[in-house]
Amino acid sequence: MATTTVRLDPEEAQMLAELAPHFGGKSGVLRQALRKLSEEAKNRAALASFVDDWNASDGPIDDEEVAAMIEKFDH
Repeated sequence: MATTTVRLDPEEAQMLAELAPHFGGKSGVLRQALRKLSEEAKNRAALASFVDDWNASDGPIDDEEVAAMIEKFDH
């Protein structure tokens, strides 16, 4: 298993200390954060690919379409 040094400011150190009991310690918090960030990066890449495919097949969405979607789905 690899070891990495992380420098935290006092506020970040406090957040880590508060979360540690819920994730099996400080290392557990950092591992969970890495998994979450990795998942978010994969989701952003998938969304970007979807938008690129959409734009290639149907063209970009215009401002009126965006406004209509916001009106319909933003409750």
